[in-house]
Amino acid sequence: MVKQVLQIKDLSSGYGKVTVLRDINFQIVENEVVAVLGSNGAGKTTLLKTISKLISPFTGEIIFEGQNIASYPPYLVAQAGIAHVPEGGKLFVNMTVYENLLMGIYRNRKKVKEDILEEIYEIFPILRERKNQLARTLSGGEKQMLSIGRGLASQPKFIMLDEPSQGLAPKLVDEIYQKLSILKKRGITILLIEQNINYALQFAERGYVLENGRIVMEGESKELLNSEHIKKHYLGI
Repeated sequence: MVKQVLQIKDLSSGYGKVTVLRDINFQIVENEVVAVLGSNGAGKTTLLKTISKLISPFTGEIIFEGQNIASYPPYLVAQAGIAHVPEGGKLFVNMTVYENLLMGIYRNRKKVKEDILEEIYEIFPILRERKNQLARTLSGGEKQMLSIGRGLASQPKFIMLDEPSQGLAPKLVDEIYQKLSILKKRGITILLIEQNINYALQFAERGYVLENGRIVMEGESKELLNSEHIKKHYLGI
């Protein structure tokens, strides 16, 4: 039986009195990779912030492994097994790579931290080489790897990635997605926010298209790539 990891029901959210997301409904099952696509200002980042409870929803439910976490504070969301890798990484730039990774081991702070870090170093060997460097001295690609590594340090059941290719040269984007493919092969359930439609739909199994705060399309990745709407509005074909 397929296990449902996340279900979003009738979710509306925003900032202050401004509504950004309206009546959002979608679901993700275990070991699945799902992409949320859309242009700047569509509400993609707001969606992830709402799920991780950096902002609170106006209405609706966020059901994670059968529990409605819509009223949880952020630390309980993380403790439940959700990791959020934010847009731009949001690293502690004046701390070392090693110290940044330690900041991610909140949920497993009683476990032997070296075992957890070793798993991350296997995926991102460059982080082992750079572990004593300050985060601000890293290249753009290395910073993104560190941000993802910090998210993995909590050994999450579900990880949300916000624009992992942002600001990176094509060669580095290829490298990041090669690393993400390792996570996919390991069966980690992933929600991906990405403006690069080709990368997103080649990586994910399914996708949702967000426009003006509403989901306007959904489907298998191949279907979306062949959609006239996607070709016209996002791929310029």
